[in-house]
Amino acid sequence: MLRVATLASGSSGNCAVVSDGRVHILIDAGISTRRISQGLKALGVELRHISGVLITHEHIDHVAALPVLCRQMNAPLYTAEGTASELCGRWDGLVERFRVFAPGQRFAVDGLEVGTFATSHDCACPVGFFVTDGSRKLALCTDTGVITPEAREGVRGAHTLIGEFNYDPEMLRTGPYPLHLKERIRGDRGHLSNEMGGQLAAWAAEQGTRRVVLAHLSQENNLPRLALEAAGRALGELGLGERDVELAAAPRSEATGWFEV
Repeated sequence: MLRVATLASGSSGNCAVVSDGRVHILIDAGISTRRISQGLKALGVELRHISGVLITHEHIDHVAALPVLCRQMNAPLYTAEGTASELCGRWDGLVERFRVFAPGQRFAVDGLEVGTFATSHDCACPVGFFVTDGSRKLALCTDTGVITPEAREGVRGAHTLIGEFNYDPEMLRTGPYPLHLKERIRGDRGHLSNEMGGQLAAWAAEQGTRRVVLAHLSQENNLPRLALEAAGRALGELGLGERDVELAAAPRSEATGWFEV
């Protein structure tokens, strides 16, 4: 049985774990190694059991733990070549840990198949991931300013989607951020708004997705209630309700329990 949990999801740190009960894979490591270890233990997983770490991109809220994490476990790091280059220039001792790929490539991690797809973000080579055990499929698509064609294909057929709902446009417009940062967030290489996240969720639901976990909510520019309302509206336009697609907002700084994929 394929399962997924988020250990943290927001502008200050991101980390998720997907598991079939035997193979355990981290997606991003943007919180402390201590918090990752504690979150995993609460799920019945030890840090030493991790088979690999998938890295979406090099921003600190997705990679902060890597130097310490790599001293405490032996799992390889999987990321795009451009991201690996950025991180090796930032921290010593990582180069031998990386297994690099080009966006669009697939590979196996101890029996689970991992797929990659290009996203659009202001970094070297951002990607999203899907993970499948052959019968169930999880997709994660965050940190993208637009829904790329590659992302649509990567999400297609996912039973569970972890999708970005970063900001509410009105909260961002009236909030305290300087104009240049607001423009970055809502630009094509920034983040998905609640409405854009809803569009992705609705498209995924048309392809068979039956659970959407709303992720990467901004602490300053969003509220879980607003994100869930936007997702509900988008699904409602298709005639879908709570009985058709389960919606859950991932906590920014707390771990969830397991979601069955």
